[in-house]
Amino acid sequence: MAIVNLDARGLKCPMPVLKVVSLAPKIPQGDILEVAGDCPTFEQDIRRWCERESKTMLAVNTDGEGLVIKIQF
Repeated sequence: MAIVNLDARGLKCPMPVLKVVSLAPKIPQGDILEVAGDCPTFEQDIRRWCERESKTMLAVNTDGEGLVIKIQF
């Protein structure tokens, strides 16, 4: 299991989710994506994407500049 990091801080929605969408096909099943973002709707947008794509949100943590969301693929 590998951990892939994506820094989407400073991007306004929907760009963080679009970055996740473009990266998702390259992430093997079982790996974890840690995506950082600071857009006001970041958590909500990622949560909706996970539900649509049947991915599991493992954690949502604050990092001082925004949130870091862990997604299980």
